[in-house]
Amino acid sequence: MASLSLQSRLCFYSAPSALHSNSRHRRRHGFSIQFPRKTDLKTVCSAAEHSQQQPQQSSEKQAMRKKGKGSTTDADKGVDPVGFLTKLGISHKAFAQFLRERHKALKDLKDEIFNRHLNLKEMASGFEILGMHRHVEHRVDYMEWAPGARYCAIVGDFNGWSPTENCAREGHFGHDDYGYWFIILEDKLKEGEKPDELYFQQYNYVDDYDKGDSGITVEEIFKKANDEYWEPGEDRFLKNRFELPAKLYEQWFGPNSPQTYEELEPIPDAETRYKAWKEQHKDDPPGNLPPFDVIDNGKEYDIYNVFIDPPWREKFRAKKPPIPYWLETRKGRKAWLKKYSPGIPHGSRYRVYFNTPNGPLERVPAWATYVKPDAEGSQAYAIHWEPPPESAYKWKHSRPNKPRSLRIYECHVGISGSEPKISSFNEFTKNVLPHVKNAGYNAIQLIGVIEHKDYYTVGYRVTNLFAVSSRFGTPDDFKRLVDEAHGLGLLVFLDIVHSYSAPDEMVGLSLFDGSNDCYFHSGKRGQHKYWGTRMFKYGDPDVLHYLLSNLNWWVVEYHTDGFQFHSLSSMMYTHNGFASFTGDMEDYCNQYVDRDALLYLILANDILHALHPNIITIAEDATSYPGLCEPTSQGGLGFDYYVNLSVPEMWSSLLENTPDQDWSMSKIVGTLIGNRCYADKMLVYAENHNQSISGGKSLAEMLFGQINEHSPDSKDLILKGCSLYRMTRLITFTICGRAFLSFMGNEFGHPKRVEFPMSSNNFSYALAMRRWELLEAEGLHRDFFSFDKDMMKLDEKEGVLSRSFPNIHHVNDSTMVISYMRGPLLFIYNFHPTDSYEKYQVGVEEAGEYQLILNTDEKEYGGQGLIGCDQYIQRTISRRVDGLRNCLEVPLPNRIAQVYKLKRILRI
Repeated sequence: MASLSLQSRLCFYSAPSALHSNSRHRRRHGFSIQFPRKTDLKTVCSAAEHSQQQPQQSSEKQAMRKKGKGSTTDADKGVDPVGFLTKLGISHKAFAQFLRERHKALKDLKDEIFNRHLNLKEMASGFEILGMHRHVEHRVDYMEWAPGARYCAIVGDFNGWSPTENCAREGHFGHDDYGYWFIILEDKLKEGEKPDELYFQQYNYVDDYDKGDSGITVEEIFKKANDEYWEPGEDRFLKNRFELPAKLYEQWFGPNSPQTYEELEPIPDAETRYKAWKEQHKDDPPGNLPPFDVIDNGKEYDIYNVFIDPPWREKFRAKKPPIPYWLETRKGRKAWLKKYSPGIPHGSRYRVYFNTPNGPLERVPAWATYVKPDAEGSQAYAIHWEPPPESAYKWKHSRPNKPRSLRIYECHVGISGSEPKISSFNEFTKNVLPHVKNAGYNAIQLIGVIEHKDYYTVGYRVTNLFAVSSRFGTPDDFKRLVDEAHGLGLLVFLDIVHSYSAPDEMVGLSLFDGSNDCYFHSGKRGQHKYWGTRMFKYGDPDVLHYLLSNLNWWVVEYHTDGFQFHSLSSMMYTHNGFASFTGDMEDYCNQYVDRDALLYLILANDILHALHPNIITIAEDATSYPGLCEPTSQGGLGFDYYVNLSVPEMWSSLLENTPDQDWSMSKIVGTLIGNRCYADKMLVYAENHNQSISGGKSLAEMLFGQINEHSPDSKDLILKGCSLYRMTRLITFTICGRAFLSFMGNEFGHPKRVEFPMSSNNFSYALAMRRWELLEAEGLHRDFFSFDKDMMKLDEKEGVLSRSFPNIHHVNDSTMVISYMRGPLLFIYNFHPTDSYEKYQVGVEEAGEYQLILNTDEKEYGGQGLIGCDQYIQRTISRRVDGLRNCLEVPLPNRIAQVYKLKRILRI
């Protein structure tokens, strides 16, 4: 006889059947518990094998199959843990061994994940069940992960902040063995209303919100289903439930069967009874019941195969479940509003209450989607966001197509206005998005959008990863921003901070359930060495569940198109990136590398690109970790782009500390091109917000901030600053990479840095704003903007960024001239502060006529216009220069950049 084997661990959430998965992931022993729906508590049990020997043999066979499958699967899928090292010709035994061990750890981690989740999609969809969710059975379900708590309750406006009214207790299915707590908030019957006839009555709150009660009774629907769905005779055993067991009992023991256990004779084993029954009925005519036969191939402990009559199987498969009849019992929102009032109304404030070994505490839920951080002495709280479907935001625009190159406009919503205040999502949508489109960019990157307690942190000390910042508006306001951006053809990226978290307790995740190691490492490893922030415990499956679900949440709920992962060096190393790097590969595989963090990044990229093929991920890493943008199947981390952080630092250092006559052209070019192997994966920028925040200076402030308008040389200094500003942006934009980023205001040379209100400036908003009015008046700022627009048009028309790596054929430190070809375009820069050249020779490969299409010295850009219209067309000379077959002799004034395009090829 089969014995029943049950595991002791309980897991509250089971895998939805709609998710695709490998069948081996479904073979779970033990039982899983779903939350009681009102009908009954469903348990699924798996029987043990027929003998004690069979499990051992079966497990050995599965292990052998798994071992054989693992090696062949990797080869079939082209998985090579050290593939990118081979491609780049890198030979380093220690790092190669580290990659192999990391790959093995990744496979072990996935096996651990699949023990609890159906697949990786379910792993990254925790937001579907965790947090506060409306259930179809006139209630709201709440789930939270707090393994260190003993008691959990929801307190808020709706229950008078009572810690006992809506609670879950240990030992009463309040939480499972993994620490997930579950609370049901029942809707309240209105006065004079009676409970529903059906114990499992459902309501459609969204799709049929204008639908009421159909008036059809449950008995009528059941009668209709019986009359229309069942064929004659099929519902026989439904109507007479004891007929079948009575017939079987009579068949086994005869018409005069025993009525008590004492009268019952020894029962033959199942095989003997089956063979006897088969012999007895071998000549029977085929009946209506499905014919089954069991084939065991004569082996005592083999796996039985059950064969079914094919016609009956096809008939059974063609039979659709009677779901339409069941759906007819579902009522609409009007019927719900008539009978019930919500247990927790839209807009209610609430927190989660825990009883812990250290005493009671209240926290803002970790999965809250709308949070009001504490301000002016008031405590933080979450807000239940469930607007009526008729007023909820409805998406109007589809996502834009993924462009071949990225021109990213980085912005912060709070400082996007021209007044000294915190701007809103709606103001940004109305005023800034049209400007971004007009400026020629094709994507925006938002910083500080995710909820954070302190405004002066620019949004990098995140407290609530699933909530948009309430200081800018509501979740629907942010949806409108994203939707309008998509309508303008703009992609929307978020600057995501998963490398650390705010140390706040009430509104953040620190000591969330009273324990120090819930989401974060305990001890010194759980603290950032210099910033005081908390470090995530990436090796914990539940923390991974939280972080991966957070990435998927922003894509699913808000339709974002990608992420820039902020400060990866803080998470990839236990020293948080604050260590001296020798440049040896040993730095990337020693004891200070956090392997768990690397595994998280690999999973994040794998899941995001599998679920959303057009997603774009960008890595911000100051240490240039090997394989950032290599496929995960080849040992890489799987990012689409990486940020070249050296470029803005170089320009800032040169402009502030080095006289321009001492600039090294070789150093400039070497820094700009970065790693040639990943040139097509590089995102570059001349400056971003980091350089101008809290004491730093923007490039415009470095160039123009010290100029005295009344001094005799002020005109020359302004001319110098304008020329260098345009040249630095043009060469950064065009020399390498498929992506360019510019911070809000830099496109017109914003004259002031960014400084958020804080105690050191008496909480002033004077520098936490953008001076858009400068674009309305004539002057250098409008000229800068005109040049930046034409620079963006250059990529839009000529596809500069999407072209292959440029041929940098002329870098002269003595003349301070740089020249390179990118496709049919020739770029020439003269950085010399004084020397101009009447006929400067630069090499070109193709003979023909080259037309000047962009000149930084044009008067409309604020230049002097030293090159006349008659010099716009240049014809090649058959002379070998710079290793190329032909050359051009071009007029090249000092501090000027020119872009020529091959218009007509001459055949010699």
